[in-house]
Amino acid sequence: MLEKEHRKLLIVVIIILLVLTIGTIGYQILLDVSFVDALYMTVITVSTVGYTEVGEMTDQAKYFSMVVIFMGLGTVGYAVTSAATLLLEGTFKETWRRRKMDKQIKELKDHYILCGAGETGQSVIKQFEHSKVDFVVIEMKERIVQELSERGVLVIQGDGTHEEALEKAQINKAKGLVSSLPKDAANVFAVLTARQMNPNLYIVSRSVESNSREKLKRAGANNTISPNVIGGMRMASFVIRPSIISFLDIITHAGDVVLDLEDVVICDHSSLKGQTLKEAKIPERTGLIVLAIRKHGEEQPKLNPSSDELLEIGDSMIVLGKEGQVNELREIACDDGKRDPMQRLKDIETNGEREDAPESKNK
Repeated sequence: MLEKEHRKLLIVVIIILLVLTIGTIGYQILLDVSFVDALYMTVITVSTVGYTEVGEMTDQAKYFSMVVIFMGLGTVGYAVTSAATLLLEGTFKETWRRRKMDKQIKELKDHYILCGAGETGQSVIKQFEHSKVDFVVIEMKERIVQELSERGVLVIQGDGTHEEALEKAQINKAKGLVSSLPKDAANVFAVLTARQMNPNLYIVSRSVESNSREKLKRAGANNTISPNVIGGMRMASFVIRPSIISFLDIITHAGDVVLDLEDVVICDHSSLKGQTLKEAKIPERTGLIVLAIRKHGEEQPKLNPSSDELLEIGDSMIVLGKEGQVNELREIACDDGKRDPMQRLKDIETNGEREDAPESKNK
């Protein structure tokens, strides 16, 4: 967009210089005057100010002056109109778009923040857009900010490691943050700053070097991702097990969207509480496949759980199926799915302690 506007202004300038050049050369020949007098004659003719001619006006010179006047009026009028349009419309549109965007950012709640819109960040943006979640991007480069803004992406020009930019992104009301800055040092600082500003935030950070994972964890990241490691593993897997990777592409939305891989937490008022997988009949009721169960308080999930596995409050079921089927299971599990898993588990744990309190007192 900006390149087109610059090209248009350049064309206008070239046309004006061309008119001045033609007029100057023409008057030099017709009036037999110096270059300065010819240029002066051209300027007063184009501008139609009506000063005295610098030489004797022959019939040919008069005809030529009329041509120069029409050329000048058209060119100058076009130049002034174009410049005013570009200036006023461009400034107005940008100001209006910026104010509208600032208002939308201020109204965000339970959203995600992305720090850094490089190659990895662009992939994160596509996934956020695909999942239709609310998010805002913090990026320093003006060119990238302009491109995202024109695409309708909520973006803030700033440094993701600074509190000011994170405050503008409404970090206190955010659900999660992805730090995708190009250097590990910047990612560590962004994670540390974000964790201090919002202790309940779920943070995922990019890890460039292999030894930076622990540093990011200590800084407050819940999880870290190394694009280089994942990329290498994926390339090797494509060669060794292409059919399996094609299946995983369907699940992870790399191809056409068919299935979702989601986690559903069993909450206090769910009818699934205290039932076994066999009794819950999740595949029959929802059509979902239960791939694993992460018991409350445990980090490692139990893959391919048995039908006798007991479902308890706080257990997280990892299921495979369509979006509508997942939403159906969320209703049964009383899991709204709006808050991040860490916060949901904290709420469940708090509710569980409240329920156990009277019982413990009676004992």
